[in-house]
This record gives sequence, C-alpha cells and structure tokens, in this order.
Amino acid sequence: MALVTQVLQSDEWDVWYDHLELAFGGVAEPPEERELYRSLTEPERSLGVWDGGTCVGSAGAFSFRLSVPGGALVPAAGVTMVGVAPTHRRRGVLTSLMRRQLDDVRAGGEPIAVLTASEPEIYGRFGYGTAAYALSVDIDTTRARLIAPPGADAVRLRLVDPEKALADCERVYAALVPTRPGMTARRPGWERQGLLDPPGRREGASPLKCVVAEGTDGEVVGYARYRVTPDWEPTGSEGKVHVGEVNALDPVAYAALWRYLFEIDLTWHVRAFGRPMDDPLLHLVSDVRRTRAWQRDALHLRLVELGAALEARTYGAAMDVVLEVEDAFCPWNTGRWRLTAAAGGAARCARTEDAAELALSVRELGSAYLGGVTLNALAAAGRVRELRPGALREASRAFAGDVAPWLPHQF
Repeated sequence: MALVTQVLQSDEWDVWYDHLELAFGGVAEPPEERELYRSLTEPERSLGVWDGGTCVGSAGAFSFRLSVPGGALVPAAGVTMVGVAPTHRRRGVLTSLMRRQLDDVRAGGEPIAVLTASEPEIYGRFGYGTAAYALSVDIDTTRARLIAPPGADAVRLRLVDPEKALADCERVYAALVPTRPGMTARRPGWERQGLLDPPGRREGASPLKCVVAEGTDGEVVGYARYRVTPDWEPTGSEGKVHVGEVNALDPVAYAALWRYLFEIDLTWHVRAFGRPMDDPLLHLVSDVRRTRAWQRDALHLRLVELGAALEARTYGAAMDVVLEVEDAFCPWNTGRWRLTAAAGGAARCARTEDAAELALSVRELGSAYLGGVTLNALAAAGRVRELRPGALREASRAFAGDVAPWLPHQF
C-alpha cells in the first residue's frame, strides 16, 4: 500500500502523538505534559504519513517569532514532533516530510525555520546549521560562593506560588526577548511549559518552587524556578538544587537570585541546564574550578528565504560582500547574493552577477545567522572559502553578535 502524507485532522491527534512517543522510545508522557502539547499543536501545520490506518511518520511546526541581532522578532517555523516509525526507515519518509514542510514554510512567508535536534547529524543534510549552544553547570556550593555586586542586599526576595507569579514572570521574560537573539516571544499557552511539574518526572525532587526578586518599588524584576532534592550521607546533608529558569532585568537582581539558590539550607550542589554560553554566572562564582561546565548544541536554524532572512537582522560592522551560496535542498537560495550593511543599520541582500567573494552553503549561513558562531571558525573548519582577500574578515566581523544567542526552552 502506498504511503500517504496529509495534514493532521484534529481527531487523529492521539494516534499521531502515540506514533511520536513510539519513535522516541515508547515511554508514555505524563498526562499533564501530553495535554499541554495537545493544546499547543497547530493541526494545520502538522503532517502525518500514513500506511493504511497506521501513522508511520510525523512532523509539525509552531508559529514562532524569533529574536535576531538588532532586536527584531522574525516569523519562524519552530519545527517539532518529527519522527519515523522503526518499521519504515530508509523509505524516504523523513525526506518527504522535510520537503513538504519547507515548501509550506516558504509559502507561508516565514524566512527562517528552527528546531532542537534529538540527533544533530540528521538535519544538516536539510540545510540546518547549529546556531546556538547551551551551557550546563554543576557547582559545588560548599567550595564556591556567589559573589554578588553592590546593591544585592537591597533586593527583596519572596517565595511565591509559581502559578500566582506567572504573569509577573512572563512580563520579565517578554522584556528580555529582544535583548538576546534566539529567544522566542511566547504565544498564548507557551507560558504553561515552564510550570509543568508532573510528580512522575521529579525523581525524588520537591514540587516546583519559585522565588521572585523585587525592586525598591515592589515591582518584580526577576525570578527563579527550581526544585530541591533532599539527600543525606553519613557525613551530613547532600541536597541538590535543580535550576529550571533564572531571568532578571538587571545584573544586581540576577546575582541576588543566584546567591539565593547557592545558599539554600541543606544543599551542596546547584545544577542548571540550558543556560546561555556567556552566562554572567561564570563571573559571579568565587572559584570557577568548582564549577563543572559543559556545552551542547541547542538551536538549529535554516534560512528558508535567504534574502529576506539576511535583511531581517542588523550587523555589527559595515559589510559589502558577494556570497556564493549552495543550497541543494532549497535550490531557490542557490546562487550569488550581494549583502551590504551599515554597522548597526539596515541590510540589503539581492541577487547579483558580480564575482563571488565568499563561498559557503546555506548551512553555514544558518550557523552564523544569530551571531554566536563566527564565519572565521567555520572557515577554519574548511566549510567557508574566501575568494577575495579580506572578505572573510569583513563578513565574520559583521555577522558576530555582542551576546551569545540563547534558546531558553525546548519545543
């Protein structure tokens, strides 16, 4: 029987999502999590591949607005829920889904697509480049202190119900979105993701807790969400603090929140995952050697409409470079493009017949797009070729950002 690809119907969601759980190992999600993603799913942007009455492939997209260098919020397809049944591998199911999806994204006018990858190797062949990395830390708080800047003692901290503080926390988050590339403006419903707290996922940790930081006028200027795992050894307590989110509108409140997390009684480790690569936390600890830190890929980005995407962001230095771009999967991007920009100003990207000055694929442009991966580094890896002396330095300086891009949550 021929495989059929079609847009998801609302009454097919359970079968479709059951397939996705199977593709990711077959462990059922907690009911709370499943219901949240049912509410967030956009059926008209979700695809299923069917073999008779069996769903054997899936891919979806969320309608995001992604912050880019310069602070603009650019429409972006948040690619998600991609899976192929183990019985139907090596039959072109994934390629057909990626083809249909990128065609739909282009038709919908979104210049970029982004995803978080279960296996990063999969998506490079479809033109996605790693555009943001995430930092994780495990800090021994018995041997490393948090050194807060002046004024931290004046910050009022309050333990609050995570539900009751939601509006204040979302206001802080929304104010930060334009300040750091890679963040997504939350659409209605996405604020619930940070409150997910299924008892079956706690693994001995406490229910979710929230502490807010208040300014002198009583307004919330920061928050932290976390859990605590109590633990005891013959030598005493060895509890752990698991940090979910820490966001603040100013450095003093940010440091005050982290100091609070460091000093929770009966704990000796603070663990946080998915922090920005340039997190100020690394400069607040008294002994960085007691901070075990590691990185991994976080956000993968693809330019769907190359010209529109490159014009949507600003650049850190003036540039006038002709790019020779290769894009086998979306051939409408292939060819020569002249990218001109003033430092911090608007950019212009248009097709040209002028001689190429820098040669690369759309994957490298995706990696460099948010400013966290330099074209110089990609050239050193043999993935960018300089055809005009000086073009690489010029473009690399222009693409580089002041702050590391950061995706605060999965999707």
